[in-house]
Amino acid sequence: MDRCVVLVDAGYLLGAAASLLAGEPARARITVDHAALIQGLRERAEADTERPLLRIYWFDGAPDRVPQPEHRRLRVMPRVTVRLGALTRSDGRWAQKGVDAAMHAELTELARNRACSDIVLVTGDGDLLPGLMDAKEHGVAIHLWAVQAADGDFNQSEDLVAEADERRVLDRGWITQAVHAKELAGPCAPPPAPGPEIAAILSAPLPESSAQAPAAEAGAATSAQNGSAGHPQPAAAASTTGETAGGKGVPTPKDLAGLGRSPSGGAQPPQPPAGNATLRWSSDRGWVERGGTAEPPDIAGLPTLAQLTSAEQRWADREEDITAVSGDPFEVGQVFARRWTERLTSPAQLQQLSAEYPRIPHRIDGELLRYAARFGLLAHKDDQIDEHDRYAIRAGFWREFDTRTSADRTPPASG
Repeated sequence: MDRCVVLVDAGYLLGAAASLLAGEPARARITVDHAALIQGLRERAEADTERPLLRIYWFDGAPDRVPQPEHRRLRVMPRVTVRLGALTRSDGRWAQKGVDAAMHAELTELARNRACSDIVLVTGDGDLLPGLMDAKEHGVAIHLWAVQAADGDFNQSEDLVAEADERRVLDRGWITQAVHAKELAGPCAPPPAPGPEIAAILSAPLPESSAQAPAAEAGAATSAQNGSAGHPQPAAAASTTGETAGGKGVPTPKDLAGLGRSPSGGAQPPQPPAGNATLRWSSDRGWVERGGTAEPPDIAGLPTLAQLTSAEQRWADREEDITAVSGDPFEVGQVFARRWTERLTSPAQLQQLSAEYPRIPHRIDGELLRYAARFGLLAHKDDQIDEHDRYAIRAGFWREFDTRTSADRTPPASG
């Protein structure tokens, strides 16, 4: 058959690209536009082989062979087939298992079945040498592509290079059409400031106890006398828990739970905590309640997104997750909130949730975090979502919630 096939070792391609652009092979150091990368591979393969493309096979590893967000996006692209090996952790390092064997099997089967006339290999692993030689014996032309090495040397097996019929190097200019290094703050640079939505949650004032209130008022009065009335001392600075201005600075779930709340959903000035309110956190081992009393029945009874979603909507949601949601923590929170608010049947339920700001009822919060875990925010099934990501997820939820409820409250313009 006069067609070409591309076999991509994603670990090699993206690892070498990370080394070239970011100075180390960690894929976390780069961002990848997978649609642009696949299109670039297709155009280059058809130009080099002068054959139409049959298919691109994308070989990669995943924990327990469970597709990650990038794999779900890739496998719905035209002419792309994803093959997953295992991704295991040993001595603190990740290693792929079964990817080489899968590539070898696909390479030999394509050649024996005469499914194509040309095969493009994007790999550097010498373990594929027997499969490459077998494919050549069946009359298939082998095109071996390399990613430009960061040090100018080879990053492929010399035996593999010697046996290939045609060779090409994907240089920096080609790689940067779809792959870019992430910007990282230098060792002497200040850390980047969070976005305004995340900052609003992170900078929320901590609650004061009745015993601390007089001290805080006295501190404010002293500041006023010193000409700094416009910059009152944060309530957290007067706390006896050690969370001073130079200390922790990030409220804990318990701190956030004790904030005063206004009926409109905005945080009031610091007040003594009402009752024993607590913020409940979820985990993959069940619900975790950190003291306090149960939620009010009307809050605990708010429906989850799963309860509001029909089978047809669930299918549409899955398609949107695969094709349109990038997996950014803030965006994930927004998408979840949009679906939840659109599907509620009672406006009163929106008001009930609004009054809970900045807390999310624990049943809905747990569902939100489990939804976020689908987008690779859990590096491994035993890991936890990063603390900053959790704040970003919830900040996205509240931003979308506020946007939608504000639109509902806006009166129509008079004609």
